[in-house]
Amino acid sequence: MSKSKCPVALMSSAVAPAKEPNAMGPKAVELVLVKEQNGVQLTNSTLINPTQTPLETQERETWSKKIDFLLSVIGFAVDLANVWRFPYLCYKNGGGAFLVPYLLFMIIAGMPLFYMELALGQFNREGAAGVWKICPILKGVGFTVILISLYVGFFYNVIIAWALHYFFSSFTVELPWVHCNNTWNSPNCSDAHSSNSSSSPNDTFRTTPATEYFERGVLHLHESRGIDDLGPPRWQLTSCLVLVIILLYFSLWKGVKTSGKVVWITATMPYVVLFALLLRGITLPGAVDGIRAYLSVDFHRLCESSVWIDAATQVCFSLGVGFGVLIAFSSYNKFTNNCYRDAVITTSVNSLTSFSSGFVVFSFLGYMAQKHSVPIGDVAKDGPGLIFIIYPEALATLPLSSAWAVIFFIMLLTLGIDSAMGGMESVITGLIDEFQLLHRHRELFTLFIVLATFLLSLFCVTNFVVVVSIVTFRPPHYGAYIFPEWANALGWAIATSSMSMVPIYAAYKFCSLPGSLREKLAYAITPEQERELVDSGEVRQFRLRHWLMV
Repeated sequence: MSKSKCPVALMSSAVAPAKEPNAMGPKAVELVLVKEQNGVQLTNSTLINPTQTPLETQERETWSKKIDFLLSVIGFAVDLANVWRFPYLCYKNGGGAFLVPYLLFMIIAGMPLFYMELALGQFNREGAAGVWKICPILKGVGFTVILISLYVGFFYNVIIAWALHYFFSSFTVELPWVHCNNTWNSPNCSDAHSSNSSSSPNDTFRTTPATEYFERGVLHLHESRGIDDLGPPRWQLTSCLVLVIILLYFSLWKGVKTSGKVVWITATMPYVVLFALLLRGITLPGAVDGIRAYLSVDFHRLCESSVWIDAATQVCFSLGVGFGVLIAFSSYNKFTNNCYRDAVITTSVNSLTSFSSGFVVFSFLGYMAQKHSVPIGDVAKDGPGLIFIIYPEALATLPLSSAWAVIFFIMLLTLGIDSAMGGMESVITGLIDEFQLLHRHRELFTLFIVLATFLLSLFCVTNFVVVVSIVTFRPPHYGAYIFPEWANALGWAIATSSMSMVPIYAAYKFCSLPGSLREKLAYAITPEQERELVDSGEVRQFRLRHWLMV
């Protein structure tokens, strides 16, 4: 057994910090190399007389209860995409056969990434930007995910406002999307209860009352010529958006102490409603046909690359990896928390929720297909059209339709709120951990963030409102409307603004570091806790052995 002493000012990243949850900041330690076998170094550590600064004496708050953390993570991961996206992807990509690539990517990519983010946040006890002290030159990645979370919050809050608008509209004896005799209806509206109710809801010249209520009664798309004719914000949607922002602020202003209590309702309510809707859905005529279509197995579809791409995309998007939320949430855990078990539990719950929600969705889609005498493929869709057109239309045909509509939109509200809370917490935690001035004024900074998202969200409650995806090479469109070139350019500018944070910060960090080119690179890729090793010429990252061990 060989021994050598290696005194350092701060701990090595390979050794657990000598800081417990209630300790007063990082301690200086002396590492003693006890044994080296197969490239693995085993060490003992002893405390050296630590010197503390006022900054180091600040304690980080922790979750009041372990269940608060679990419900927060589950509430963030289980969102609207579990209801409107996974069932449709499963149906479109071979039914039960889609579970093969989905489960494969969940095991080899989803769970490991989920666990990695929880471990990073819990170990470093900092937000998405601060954890990148493990490789300072890539700290721009942290700022990128913070900016992306902020962008997502702009339109996600609007979707919640839509659900809130529908929720208030459901408190009527007769739901407003049942008939075509409203002020917003067009001559093309086909009353679901009239003699021509058997016509296809996708007919070229006919639209359903539910479709017109969403597009004309709520969004007022017919009053706009395009994206260059936004018009003023609609006061109804603006009022709902204000209520959403107020709810988000008072859920986040005191940190995890308040948000951890809110999720007791927002994370559990969707399961109660989903179970109630499942019991109602399976009793409807055509429900069995819908479920059969959902689970029908077509293994030949696995030969198509698009199926595997959809599975990988759904796993990453549904779990919420890469948004910094998991890092932020786990940073408030106790250092000794079993985050591996948390990762297994929450990813399993997320997948089971996605799969079980498909039975709810397709039982109603089967009912709608039979009602209109059309194939299920004509009514099966994903995105907002499923939850704001197809589902409301189905609920309107049931006894006690208003009550069922209220219950359904309560579920949408709770699914959206805790996911929006997670995105906001990623932004707030990531920035207040980086700038101590903001940390001392969390309440004011939280108010600033929610007000900023409110002001930018106002553009999404005007007369042409649409959530545009610009991750494909096809120009975005909404129905027959094709967006102009300047709108495409704006979309790409927004996308590149977040991605550009990585090279911009890398260049800034590299230029601001002292020393020669080699020394700059050494400092840039070495964890900040190991700066003393760089000063002494010990840079593990410059050795092939280090990367082989990784």
